[in-house]
Amino acid sequence: MFQKTKVGVAAAMLVGGAGLLAGTAQAQSTDQRVEITGSRILSIGAQSPAPVQVLTSEDIAKSGVTNVQELLLKLPSLGTPAISRTNSNFQTSSSGVATVDLRDLGTDRTLVLVNGRRFVSGLPGSAAVDLTTIPTDFIERIEILTGGASATYGSDAMAGVVNIILKKAFSGVIIDVRYGESSKGDDKKGVLSLTGGLTSADGRSNIMAHFGYSKQGSVPGWTREPTDNVDNANFTGDPADFFTFTTPFFSSFAPQGRIFFDTNGAAAGGGANRTFDRAGNIIPFSTNGPAGDGVGATGFNRQAFRYLAVPTERYLFATKGELAIAESHSVFFEGTYAATQVRSQLEPFPLDSAAETGGLYPATGVGPAEFSYAGAIRANPLIPAGLLALMTDTNGDGLRDYSFTRRLSEVGNRGSTADRDTFRVLGGFKGTILKSWDYEAFAGYGATKESQVSSGQVNVLNFRNAMEAVPDVTDVDGDGNVTEAICRDEQARAQGCVPANIFGFNSLSSAAVNYITAPSLLVTLTSQKLAGGVVRGEPFVLPAGPVSLAAGFEWREEYSRSEFDPLQQAGLNAGNAIPRTEGEFHVKELFAEVRVPLLKNLPAVRALTFNGAVRGADYSTVGSVSSWTAGLEWSPMADLRFRGTQARSTRAPNINELYSPPSQTFPTGIVDPCTGVTAAQTGTLADRCRAAPGVAANIAANGGTFTLNQADTQGISGFDRGNPNLSEEVGKSWTLGIVYTPSFLRNLSVELDFFKIDIDDAIVSTPRQFILSQCYTGDASFCQFITRRSAAVGANSAGSLSFVDSAVTNSGGLSTEGYDLTLNYADRIGPGRLNSRFAYTRLSKGSVVPAAGSAPDVYAGEIGSAKDKFALSLGYSMGPFSVATTTTYIGKSALDDQLLVEGFGLPAGSITVPSKTYLDLQLNYTLGKSTFYFGMDNALGTKPPRFDTNGTLVGTTGAGTAADVYDAIGRRYYVGVRMAL
Repeated sequence: MFQKTKVGVAAAMLVGGAGLLAGTAQAQSTDQRVEITGSRILSIGAQSPAPVQVLTSEDIAKSGVTNVQELLLKLPSLGTPAISRTNSNFQTSSSGVATVDLRDLGTDRTLVLVNGRRFVSGLPGSAAVDLTTIPTDFIERIEILTGGASATYGSDAMAGVVNIILKKAFSGVIIDVRYGESSKGDDKKGVLSLTGGLTSADGRSNIMAHFGYSKQGSVPGWTREPTDNVDNANFTGDPADFFTFTTPFFSSFAPQGRIFFDTNGAAAGGGANRTFDRAGNIIPFSTNGPAGDGVGATGFNRQAFRYLAVPTERYLFATKGELAIAESHSVFFEGTYAATQVRSQLEPFPLDSAAETGGLYPATGVGPAEFSYAGAIRANPLIPAGLLALMTDTNGDGLRDYSFTRRLSEVGNRGSTADRDTFRVLGGFKGTILKSWDYEAFAGYGATKESQVSSGQVNVLNFRNAMEAVPDVTDVDGDGNVTEAICRDEQARAQGCVPANIFGFNSLSSAAVNYITAPSLLVTLTSQKLAGGVVRGEPFVLPAGPVSLAAGFEWREEYSRSEFDPLQQAGLNAGNAIPRTEGEFHVKELFAEVRVPLLKNLPAVRALTFNGAVRGADYSTVGSVSSWTAGLEWSPMADLRFRGTQARSTRAPNINELYSPPSQTFPTGIVDPCTGVTAAQTGTLADRCRAAPGVAANIAANGGTFTLNQADTQGISGFDRGNPNLSEEVGKSWTLGIVYTPSFLRNLSVELDFFKIDIDDAIVSTPRQFILSQCYTGDASFCQFITRRSAAVGANSAGSLSFVDSAVTNSGGLSTEGYDLTLNYADRIGPGRLNSRFAYTRLSKGSVVPAAGSAPDVYAGEIGSAKDKFALSLGYSMGPFSVATTTTYIGKSALDDQLLVEGFGLPAGSITVPSKTYLDLQLNYTLGKSTFYFGMDNALGTKPPRFDTNGTLVGTTGAGTAADVYDAIGRRYYVGVRMAL
């Protein structure tokens, strides 16, 4: 039902569609002071000077979502989340967390509040809140304010605020039971929630409690197109080739092993190499086949092991209450506890014996096939004789050697099981003093702890000992067998070393696996302490009305620690080297806000009001910062209102940005600008490329052209690091809008808003593609972050990229600009009632400056930041029946212009993926106090656009699409019942 109501009860314009409600947040009561997001002032008939969209509890119920992230992402003003179920399978921590990102300005620039107060982060070192820890049945409404709001709420509110308002009071008991699954029979979802409450007879005291349980099953990547195989675009630089896929596009790290035994003169990488068939025969290696000798593809399909969406199981308890202690005073409290378990899974570990980090022989690139042992030169007895005969001495020590790559299938799949606990408690006092002044004071503590055990990795020190096997010619174990393989090192034998046979399928024994396996452990802690207070009132009255004032203080302390086990920190478990990260900061803040009615009931001025706010903060890290907001509201007549704000916002760096030590990563989508450079080519690019010895050697070995193989494009690493010398970001935002509610059509509301946000001194991690471009065609100082292989190492070519490092600095900038259009209409049509809402966002500009003085990198219109997005909600109710639908649209989007322009010299926007439209619906039938419902998400079965996520700088690893932008799961069904007792 469409109606204008008190913000404290339902807020704005209720749309009974599948989920979306928006409009000007306002209060129509004549006697109740209310607070709306964007202001600390309590006032009668308040209206927001900035655009505020509102989702109600009915919207949440009719969407069938498990957490509010799923619903928020349907709003066109929301960008791609940093973490969700469908993009976190490859996360080293925090898998399954749900975050939000307003305006695509970054998760850390969107502030999430609960009842107008901060909530503890769900990500170590960040301010991002995990929305899965907030029970949906406890929520009264969600208010989304776009535009800088740091003056009102403090740091992080540069793109806007998501304020989750919990129910004020509730009497009775509601039970909700739901089950659903996808059309493929996976993504199974079970939900049970129980919410109850009591309210005193006078309505001034109340208590509520909620218990919830949810379990969401995995979505295997191998059950979906385009993720049922690993595909790679056959891209030659011609846009017509981009969607011509190489199938299969397997990994060159195979479970039977790939042995390199002669790299002499093979500067392009590879040299002579062999592998094994299922019978143990030595054959040539051909990643994708077919080989000339008919052996076919010998590579490995990684996709057969990856999750597209991670399974999660969660227990959630929440409580809140208020107790009147005097006529005008009360105490209140809020408590939340969430226990979550998330499992991730991906393919077995790809071990490269010659890798610079995590390899068994990083110094020489080769391991010994022969040893001087017991007075003679003796070969590793586990090496097949036919393979040993092909090996030579490549490092000049007089002994034959080799290098290898191998998928460690016997060790098992990689993955993690994370147990995450979030706890938060907050209490305070509120009331009225001096008859017309309200006050509130609060203090709280919250913490998120995560304990994660990861599998599938190995101890490279033990593995190296196990690889160096010799025949037991001296019968050290006394069993009389002098030909069996034993570990060469006596100390290693004493510590349980078992020889490792890597030559062939399933050749590693269980005893060897037990010796080399090294599960990874991670423990994180994020805590938040906060306190604050505010007084609000009307100090005096002007001819146009009372002046409203709010003033207060806040104090906050944030702490974070992330610590892996010692092997992971040192990079000795064959994975990323991730050191311990620990840090803290505290901040003291003072703020004030004023609302001044300037004119009233004059010709062409029904009302003119000024709104202003200012905040000063003192951080232990960056020192003093300040923010302010100024806005005007002008209503020339009852049907029409104009609004505008200008704001200065700030964001202090978070703990990760300040204190992260160098942490290893393996970026995807990197295009080497030296690819294709020839010996005769002239110009800056060619000269700088050939200056690297490895590139020159590669060119000489490949007929005069720099040539890379598949392993080179998949073998790039690098280190990310924080910066303790960071300063705060400063943002400027503008919003201008018009609200039209025609009296001749009282159930229609039209809102049109312009927004513009510019952020200077943005904290950015310099993109690696930008670093490469600058090194070879621009500022050569960026070359210090790049390391190339001077010679061929294993499967990697001479001159190929080994490391491209990056760090965060205040050298960047962010900018976004566009329009929001919202239409709401509801009325009785036929035998029932229609509710409708249309929300459209046009992103006209959006760019990031990766480094000071560099040209903006335009992202508006690219995948994840479509220029055109809309959501249409329709609902129709008739007696006990109702139906609700939501149609969402994502416009045509282009590939990242860094890939197109800098990687292949193509015009920006020259390669695009088509628009996509999704339909969600829910049918309801109410019988007494019970409501039975049936719903479908992605009812049309819309498939995501297919593109190569390995080489496009966008998309979700292993998904074949951007699974955090498009629905990669497919059609889903659910049924449920909601009972009131």
